[in-house]
Amino acid sequence: MTALAVERQTTIGAFVFGGIVLALAAIILFGNFRLFSSTTRAAVVFQGSISGLAVGAPVTFRGVRIGSVQSTVLQFDSQTRTAYIPVTLLLQPDRIRVTGGKENGRTALNLSDLVAEGLRAELITQSFVTGQTEINLDFYPSTPATLHAGVTDLPEIPTRLSTVQRVQEELSQLPLRELVNNADETLQSLRHLSDRLDKELPPLIANLQVTAQESTRTVETATGAITDLQHRMNDTLTRATHTVETATDAVTDFQRRMNDTLTRATQLIATSDRQINGRGADLHSLLVASTQAARQASATLNDVRSLTSSRSETRANLDSALRDLAATAASLRGFAGDVERNPQLLLTGRRP
Repeated sequence: MTALAVERQTTIGAFVFGGIVLALAAIILFGNFRLFSSTTRAAVVFQGSISGLAVGAPVTFRGVRIGSVQSTVLQFDSQTRTAYIPVTLLLQPDRIRVTGGKENGRTALNLSDLVAEGLRAELITQSFVTGQTEINLDFYPSTPATLHAGVTDLPEIPTRLSTVQRVQEELSQLPLRELVNNADETLQSLRHLSDRLDKELPPLIANLQVTAQESTRTVETATGAITDLQHRMNDTLTRATHTVETATDAVTDFQRRMNDTLTRATQLIATSDRQINGRGADLHSLLVASTQAARQASATLNDVRSLTSSRSETRANLDSALRDLAATAASLRGFAGDVERNPQLLLTGRRP
């Protein structure tokens, strides 16, 4: 064998060895192998179907993968006639961190405490197309922890029915036969009702059409009557408005005339008062002058009487003059009394 062939074989062997090393490294780094990390085993016991759950299926906690399914076993209890399916889980502690309680500087995973806090496992659907399922862990403190002593030696995580399983269980408890019978009876009733409607609907529709036409005519007649009534009411309101306006104008004119009459009467009364007051002053002056004249006449008569005798002609004339003066004075006093009682005599005079 030549040196070239030996070198070629060595190069090929180095490439093959390097490829194997790279393949192992890829499997270790990107695969699910945990060669240098410890795992924790736990068990979940199901009593129902675990269809779709296979070995290697993921175990998640709220969507975060923390392990996988290691094995599934069917265990049958002959005494109670009960079948159990314990599923062994491989949990990866390096993906789980529990605060508090450290052992040797590393975080410890105590499943008993987590179960006491409400940790439960449920079977959920991974894909509705393929039907594959997985196990999801979460805290449900309100769900009671049902453990199965003697079924498994591993720490057990209690199970909880998933939403799909609860729906399936409720559907399985439904009285499907009664529902089907009731549905059949309902369909028959609907069929009878449909046949009856097919027979009775055409006359009913015809009657409804006639009724609708009569109702339309009635509505049109009522609409016309209402329109005519509206026109009449509008005319009546217009006439009433015109009458009210006319009456308002008449009342306004009457008030204006009354105001003018009262104004004139007030002015006439004021003028009368002024005239009466002026005439009263003149009359008083006249009375004073008359009184003085009467006194002077009396004094003159006394003088004349003392100078003349009772039989003389002068005295007779004086007596006659005195009588005339007395009559004049009496008339003046009477007129003055009448004026005091009725001042309007100065304006109207004595009527015959």
